[in-house]
Amino acid sequence: MEISTLKTRLAKLILERCFRYADRPIFKLASGRMSQYYFNCKPVTMSPEGMYLIGELIFRLVSSLKPDAIGGLTLGADPIAYAVCLTSYLKGSPIKAFTVRKEPKEHGTKQWIEGNIKKGERVVIVEDVVTTGSSTVKAITKAQAAGLEVLKVIALIGREEGGRGNILNYADFECIFTKTELLDLRKGLCTPE
Repeated sequence: MEISTLKTRLAKLILERCFRYADRPIFKLASGRMSQYYFNCKPVTMSPEGMYLIGELIFRLVSSLKPDAIGGLTLGADPIAYAVCLTSYLKGSPIKAFTVRKEPKEHGTKQWIEGNIKKGERVVIVEDVVTTGSSTVKAITKAQAAGLEVLKVIALIGREEGGRGNILNYADFECIFTKTELLDLRKGLCTPE
């Protein structure tokens, strides 16, 4: 399947299952800001079709970088990383998955990062939605503190609220969709016939 076809289907799923809109700002974001728009990507990132589409798209975006692993801050990044991990194995070019905890483990080794990764490995950080980028920056800094080389950051949705600039201070950044692209597509889908 071509990238444009994968993206079109993924956008449709996101708009059907993940997008919420209100006439006034009623949605509180992780950043603390209030917004008229809200994207909860889990209904897509945790669905069979969503995982297939995401795995294919992101694998194609990162395969030329030859990363050792892919992951990010739990919970938003987890299903994305797992989808890419499985896709990479099926394509004969395995990329491991890892998770960055929100807090270090309180027992055992007290790790921030879980997965079969080693110091010096090259990684891609993923995120479902980027607003200010603070969660993504946390994942980047924890990965770097563990001795990992961050090659790139990829988000499903960039809300265009400062996140890109904040992340670019640490790593290259790309999003599959911007909020504007999805809202424009939504307008096109909702126009009367």
